[in-house]
Order: sequence, then structure tokens, then C-alpha cells
Amino acid sequence: MAAPSRRSVITGVGVLSPIGQDVGAFWRSLQDGRSGVHSITTFDASALPVRFAGEIPDFDAKEFVEKKDRRGLKMMARTIQLAVAAAQRAMEDGGVDKTKLVPERFGVEFGAGLIATELPELADACRVSVNCQPGRVDLEKWGEQGLSAIQPLWMLKYLPNMLACHVSILHDARGPNNSVTEGDAASLLAMGEAFRILGRDQADFFLVGGAESKINPLSLVRQCLYEPLSRRNDAPEKACRPFDRNRDGLVVGEGAGVFVLEEMEHAKKRGARIYAEVAGFGAAFSPNLQGDGLARAIRAALKEAGAGPEEVDHVNAHGLASKASDEWEARNLQEVFGALNTPILAVKSYIGNLGAAAGSTELAASVLALHQGMVPATLNYEEPDPECPVTVATGAPRPTERPYVVKVGFTQMGQCAAVVLRKWQQ
Repeated sequence: MAAPSRRSVITGVGVLSPIGQDVGAFWRSLQDGRSGVHSITTFDASALPVRFAGEIPDFDAKEFVEKKDRRGLKMMARTIQLAVAAAQRAMEDGGVDKTKLVPERFGVEFGAGLIATELPELADACRVSVNCQPGRVDLEKWGEQGLSAIQPLWMLKYLPNMLACHVSILHDARGPNNSVTEGDAASLLAMGEAFRILGRDQADFFLVGGAESKINPLSLVRQCLYEPLSRRNDAPEKACRPFDRNRDGLVVGEGAGVFVLEEMEHAKKRGARIYAEVAGFGAAFSPNLQGDGLARAIRAALKEAGAGPEEVDHVNAHGLASKASDEWEARNLQEVFGALNTPILAVKSYIGNLGAAAGSTELAASVLALHQGMVPATLNYEEPDPECPVTVATGAPRPTERPYVVKVGFTQMGQCAAVVLRKWQQ
């Protein structure tokens, strides 16, 4: 595929993560090798088998919106508040004057996932509906009394399209608008869609990214039951171990990563600082993580970027830290990069799995690496796994050596995405 004549560049980065609520703090933590995975403090998790996560401490959404807009925060679940806050950070970091943008050419693309409700919001409804027999619900009481105990606008706090909705309203973005709900690959797929729209000349400017909080009693109970979570409660900062032989499961987290992505000439015209260029995108499908879907997505993205595997400085891996997932990913990476020993960065080792926000938040690490000329190392990789034939970057940060970076992501069902960044050269 030929590269589009309209080129797309990243000019603003907004990050809220367990290792920093702005770009500077996020980058310093990566350089210092500081983990953001700790015991959960936002609720009492003592009765759960997993009691730690990548949690954002002291997050207050009011700090990120103007006073006149704060009333709207009451209708936003934590995930939506994270999206709004990261979008504001991105606009500030990009030095954007909203009054000089054409609203109809200003788009919003967000990756989003399942937003678990806060338990107190349904507690009264459930209480009146529970029959005297344990485990039974009286549906008649639910209909007559339970439903009336739920706030009329309750659902609007938890719809996944509300991330893009609120961001669009707050920034008067009237251009292309979409919500991508493809699990852990969602925000990379959102980036790919925004990249395509800019290339087709259907917009000039985007806020694109993702947000999700998996740290919620209801959500965490479900994940403890059905997800392969690490059980390292005694050493949470060591729990997320992508590609390591002794990994024992993934770690959940929360956060948001949002970029200002705009057409290159549009960025130059407004005098924007350019971090990096989005040079290629690829997507594929491998049902239930069987086959070479991730490798095909990477090859498609590299082809569009006009780059070969030998020009890639590092791969920013999905690195979920589950046994089967890491083995499948490593085989696909090996298929593309072979004996090149391309360094692997796995950002989940710092922050855990942010779900729909994972791709964009992790991508921010590589955007900053290209811009700063230094690549952080992966944490907790101590013993290579013969079943994961990749070269994981460890130790101290190292200088960037090549002009391209590949960021990959996928879901457990098999949706795969790959984004290629090119180092910006004046």
C-alpha cells in the first residue's frame, strides 16, 4: 500500500497512568524504572484473591476541567473522567488554541471497553428486590420498587461511547467521531482509523486514544474469576513479568492515553512541536490467538510506512504476561524480525493492563522515546523463556538507534493491530 500523500503527526500527548498524571511524570518513571503496581487503596480488596493493581493515586477530575464544566463530571464514570482529563492534557501539551480550529474538521476517536457500575448506585434497587431466600431475586419487587430506586440517567454514566461524546462536547469537535470497543486493541484501532481519515482529507485534527479503569469491586471480582491474573500479593511491583519464564499472569490497571494527531501541514501552519509521525497501520485477525495474525498486521504497517524490519529501533509489545498470550506474541514477532534481535519494550510491566487504554498509553512511551532519543527498559524480566524467542530490553535506558518503532496490540479473541512511528526529522 502506498503511503498517503497527507501525512499524520503527533503533536500533543496526554497521559494519566499509575506512574504519572502528566507526560513529564510518566517519562521520569519510565526512565527511573519505577513501577506503579501496588496494593489497592480505592476500596477494600482484602477478601479478594488478588489485592493489587496499577492504580492512579489521588486522581481528581475537577483539576482537568473548567469550573463551568464541572457539573458534568457527576454524569461520568471514572473511565470517562480519565478520558476527559487525558484529552485536556493532550490539548495543553500540544499548545492548541481551540478557537483557531475548524470544528467540522476536528475529529475524536476513542477506544473504550466495558465500564463496571459503582455498587452503591444499584445497592438500594438490589436490596428491595432480594427475596428472603438467599440468592433469589423477586422480579416483581424489582419492577415495582427496584427500578425506581435507580437514577434515571444512570446508564449514561456507563455507556462506552460517552468517552468520545464528552470529549467532543467539551472541545467543540464536530468532525468524524467514533468509539472502538475491541478490548485491549481498541485504542490502537482508534489510532488507525483516525490515521486513515486524515489521509483521506476528511479531517485535519484529531483527539485520539483510549481510557479504562479496571479497578472496581464488580470488575475485579469478574476478572479474578475469569482472567489469568497474577497472584503475587506479597510483591505487587514484581507481579507483571512479560515474557519472563516465571510469569504467572496479568495485572489489571487503569489509565488513559490521548494524542493530538493532525495532518502535517496543518501542524506546521500552527507552529506545533512534532513528536513523531504515524507512518503506517495494519490490522488482522487470528481466531483465539492461533496463526500469524499479529505478524500480518505488522508487515502491513511496515509496508505502508515504507520500512523494513531492520529499520525498527524497538517493538513496543502487548506483553500481557500470561503464559499462552506471551508465547503466541513472541512467535509472531519472531516471524517478522527473525534473527535481528530487535529490542522489546513491554510497558505493562510498569502499569499493568489498562484494557482499552493499553495501546495508546503504552504507545506514548515510544512516542517520547523517539522524541527524547532514549528507550526505557522492561521491568521484571529476569529469566528468559525458551518458548518466548524475543530479545527483551532490560537494565538501563538506551539511546535510540533506528528511525522506526512498531507498537502492537491484540485481544484474546484475536483482533490484532500494529502502528508504525517514524522519528521526526526537521
